[in-house]
Amino acid sequence: MKKTASFSAPPQTARLILEDGSVYPGRSFGYPRSTAGEVVFNTGMVGYPESLTDPSYRGEILALTYPLIGNYGAPPDCAENRLSRLLESGQIQAQGLIVSDYSPQYQHWNASRSLSEWLYADKVPALSGIDARALTKKLREKGTMLGKIEFEGEPVDFVDPNRENLAAQVSIREPVLYGEGERRALLIDCGCKHNIIRSLLRRNLQVLRVPWDYDFSGEEFHGLLVSNGPGDPKMCRQTIYHLRQAMAREMPIFGICLGHQLLALAAGANTYKLKYGHRSQNQPVLETGGNRALVTSQNHGFAVENGTLPRDWQPWFVNLNDGTNEGIRHASGRFMGVQFHPEASPGPVDAGYLFDEFVKMLYL
Repeated sequence: MKKTASFSAPPQTARLILEDGSVYPGRSFGYPRSTAGEVVFNTGMVGYPESLTDPSYRGEILALTYPLIGNYGAPPDCAENRLSRLLESGQIQAQGLIVSDYSPQYQHWNASRSLSEWLYADKVPALSGIDARALTKKLREKGTMLGKIEFEGEPVDFVDPNRENLAAQVSIREPVLYGEGERRALLIDCGCKHNIIRSLLRRNLQVLRVPWDYDFSGEEFHGLLVSNGPGDPKMCRQTIYHLRQAMAREMPIFGICLGHQLLALAAGANTYKLKYGHRSQNQPVLETGGNRALVTSQNHGFAVENGTLPRDWQPWFVNLNDGTNEGIRHASGRFMGVQFHPEASPGPVDAGYLFDEFVKMLYL
């Protein structure tokens, strides 16, 4: 049955302003407040509920390149095993949303409200009527830029979110235990997507989820997974310190996205900020030394510098679009990391087998 939005945000105009002085007038369909952050774009055709709730978007004003957004509404925030069943965290994480056309009418079997209602409830501003193609072309030329959504009479300053420890903002505060599997994985939550935990539970693992700076030296576990998260990995100094301790104990370690970068830093390599970042569900990567190619889901603004990898470490995957690093692994077979998302929510499931590889490591 077709569902029609019974709510729409009060009609207001506002502007997206970039740090180079560019101004894009738009119509508000979210919460009417000014905000500032880093403007990035995502090329996915679907998956805006999962993307908006991905903690890796903390501090980002997200521009969606697909022209029509909102036509399938927003799902309910229902819980299962103390995890959101349909979303990647319990709230919208993006600082703001930019789209070309917003559809107030929606139709989907599990939609419980419109996207506008959801944005308004979580107090997240959003603008439509902006030429997303022109905005994306500018970001492709200039690189990721600071920006702000401004409403009349409510000016705000530009803010660089990467100067903050964003992982600390989105991590849990106390340890949480999930499942009853025969092997225990300790999950360092730097902004963990819920589908990482779901993927581990489906593989009969018990998951101990701990805060980003947690001292786990006294915990019993069989392997360590370092999650995705937002911002500059070098802000997570405590995590890097604890990872080095785990590596000295030769504990199996699997890093995903930010966790991959943290693993590289713990090993002695360097990371750097990408000009554009990778934020989409269609990033092709190639396994080094072979011909296996994967289509992957990604969301990050930093990368590992290949030339700084120490002895006994090697690049594992490479991005076929720009040649940047997409994975590392150690000669011992005990430590590995990937820049993309094997849990892929939203996105393709090509890389899901990497969770099986991690499980095998826990039995060695």
